Amino acid sequence: MTATIIDGTAVAADIREKIKGRVAELYAATGRKPGLATVLVGEDPASQAYVRMKGKNSVEVGMESFSYKLPATATQEEVEGLVRELNANPAVHGILVQLPLPKHLNEEAILGAISLEKDVDGFHPVNIGRLVMKGRKPLFIPCTPKGCMVLLERSGVPLEGANAVVLGRSNIVGMPMAALLLHANATVTTCHSRSRDLPGICRRADVLVAAVGRPKMVKGDWIKPGAVVIDVGVNRVEDPTAKSGYRLVGDVDFDEVKEVAGMITPVPGGVGPMTIAMLLQNTLDAFERTV
Repeated sequence: MTATIIDGTAVAADIREKIKGRVAELYAATGRKPGLATVLVGEDPASQAYVRMKGKNSVEVGMESFSYKLPATATQEEVEGLVRELNANPAVHGILVQLPLPKHLNEEAILGAISLEKDVDGFHPVNIGRLVMKGRKPLFIPCTPKGCMVLLERSGVPLEGANAVVLGRSNIVGMPMAALLLHANATVTTCHSRSRDLPGICRRADVLVAAVGRPKMVKGDWIKPGAVVIDVGVNRVEDPTAKSGYRLVGDVDFDEVKEVAGMITPVPGGVGPMTIAMLLQNTLDAFERTV
């Protein structure tokens, strides 16, 4: 059995096209556009690439893009001051502070300084708090977990009563992903570096979300036949045959797992494009609340 490929690139393109149409409608009606501001602190190449991609995608759907760069030596006061300026700017509807931040900065305080109404990354403590509480709704859901849920929904994956395993417990993906699956009435297990018998736990999953940051960690014999596998990992591995000298792989050994799973997301072309699509959707939602 070879798994059905869940094409995140195609789903994201469809979502972006719908966003583009809605942005055009709103601009025709109001003369205003949604505005997304990105804040980059330092010179991390991967973060620079992510920020460029987010800005490019926002412009392509007709949004305004505002890019702010601070040196790696920026103080806590400087970063929080910029965030407060963006909070007060009526042309900015979404604020994204690119993570990770330099180690001398207090990430929690900076994310907490973002206006709740502009927290399109969904990392404000109040949004996360609402996400994990029963009967509460956050204004924004973190983009990567939200994208994973859309892929599952569009693929027709039944979550109610399913055994779902989340491999990884980061604040960015693992924790909010587990909360979303729980809200969808799945029975959820969260695994981490101290979990015993990771292969055994994963083997019981009807739905497995891998977000641990270790290339090709999840092997074919970790997978229940017919399971749905969502690979969030993006890892660079050396590849002398590639022009760049490296290639991207997920946390899942794709070639092994696709022979066992029922559905699987590739890397690249799976969850990655969905993260940006959800960021644009969150920014559009933020703008619509002001119209």
